[in-house]
Amino acid sequence: VQLQASGGGLVQAGGSLRLSCAASESIDSLDRVDWYRQVDGKEREVIAFITKRNTFDYADSVKGRFTISVDNAKNTVYLQMNRLKPEDTAVYYCYAPWQHTWGQGTQVTVSS
Repeated sequence: VQLQASGGGLVQAGGSLRLSCAASESIDSLDRVDWYRQVDGKEREVIAFITKRNTFDYADSVKGRFTISVDNAKNTVYLQMNRLKPEDTAVYYCYAPWQHTWGQGTQVTVSS
């Protein structure tokens, strides 16, 4: 499987973005999809995941502001990001852990 992340951009603090992670095959074949982010000089951190059974969870830093969802018809996992903060600035990646597959990063920049 291949993953393609998109949707990043520049937004003001308090704004919203929606990231997409499109899979090259049926999203049902993936047991779980994670969203990670990485700030320059820091380790990549997982911020949200969704499983095939539609369970999900979030890092405390984004809980209540970000929402992960899946559109099976489009083989795409989304990350809706609301009330963005400057500290959310990072490169965002999607990842299928059971397939050890990363999507390319998409840059999110939040200006104050």
